[in-house]
Amino acid sequence: MKFYKKMALIGASVLAVAGISACSNNSSSSKSSSKIPTKISKKTTINFWYSLTGTSQNALKKLTSDFENKNPNIHIKLQSQGGNYSDLQAKLVSGLQSPKDLPTITLAYPGWLYNAAKNKMLVNLTPYVNNKEIGWDSYKASGIKKALWDGANINGIQYGVPFNKSVEVLFYNKTLLDKYSVKVPTNMSELASASAKIYRESHHKVRGVGFDALNNYYMMQMKETYGKDFNKNLNFAAKDSVKAINYYADGVKAGYFMQAGTQKYMSTPFNNGQVAMFIGSTANEAYLKQGSKKGYTYGVAARPSSMNVQQGTDIYMFKKASAMQKAAAFKYLKFLTSKSSQLYWAKQTGYMPVNTAALNDTAYQEAKDSKIPAILAKTAKNLYFLPVTKNSITAYDQVNVNMQNILAKAAKHQSWTNDIKTGKSKLDAAWKQ
Repeated sequence: MKFYKKMALIGASVLAVAGISACSNNSSSSKSSSKIPTKISKKTTINFWYSLTGTSQNALKKLTSDFENKNPNIHIKLQSQGGNYSDLQAKLVSGLQSPKDLPTITLAYPGWLYNAAKNKMLVNLTPYVNNKEIGWDSYKASGIKKALWDGANINGIQYGVPFNKSVEVLFYNKTLLDKYSVKVPTNMSELASASAKIYRESHHKVRGVGFDALNNYYMMQMKETYGKDFNKNLNFAAKDSVKAINYYADGVKAGYFMQAGTQKYMSTPFNNGQVAMFIGSTANEAYLKQGSKKGYTYGVAARPSSMNVQQGTDIYMFKKASAMQKAAAFKYLKFLTSKSSQLYWAKQTGYMPVNTAALNDTAYQEAKDSKIPAILAKTAKNLYFLPVTKNSITAYDQVNVNMQNILAKAAKHQSWTNDIKTGKSKLDAAWKQ
């Protein structure tokens, strides 16, 4: 997915609402957690695979050091698998073939571990969450939003703990919007009309908006506007789907919408003043700070929709670990997701705090060095995510390809009707592979 690549490049810093709640979903949630060691009574080492660089890696090291100082019997062995998520994914794929080589815990997207969950290689974390000593006593007491827990849930079982998360926001060129007397759009209808006005008033020199992740655009448009979940039953050529596609394609054909194309990411044409707005991950802010054209001021607003997409990785635990390792690892995960840890993590990396108390913290929301915290709680109220089902990632990637092909035709003022039909066939095949 494009998002994976961009997160790897950032180095410092994807998703059906789950049919079953993480707070009451697990088949073994009612099992006693009495067998979980409540005290780490001997030296215990936890191997943690991750793929972070720069400030994110440094922040993780700092938090880990703080945890070890408070828990002298626990040693967290941080093991970088490269600065690219694809490197980590490849290592996990290899490790799943040889379980003895797997770590205690790992960063991962849930879709990577679908087969691992199916083969019962992961630890159901509900007994740990509900443990009064090692965990929180309940999901509610964790302070982590239910939608984030659900995003790390595979087949109704809670295997992951949310960690480095982001959502999409609307980045806008305040200088240009003021110049053309355009208000910041708050919904998709306003987004189209604002974009058309910018394109018209600039005498076709500045396009209105573009979406960084075309598959995110399609998935969110289908869910919010038409109530359709992203699964194998979704018909790419159905009436509602065509409407969702045409909203973007018609705008590209008319000139007021754009796609990044060869520029890869919308932050590039945005920084150059070629487009006045774009919708993308919160992680883009670092690029805007570094590359905005002189004389331009950028702003950040909530995604112009009632729902948002949660992205990013969670932390998962493998069954191969000993009982003491599992308990020690969960203490570490609890520490990483605490309010104080998440405030530090968010400030250093730009990721969204998964801890609600941290997200709503006044000092965080009033941060002077970032424009995102002030609007993050508002835009993250209703989260959606790529469902973890067989071949969902492959299908999601195919949607991105389908949209690229369609928008390329739209930009050339060519018909994309056949591309929708072809896209349906390819998407269906992706689900069935």
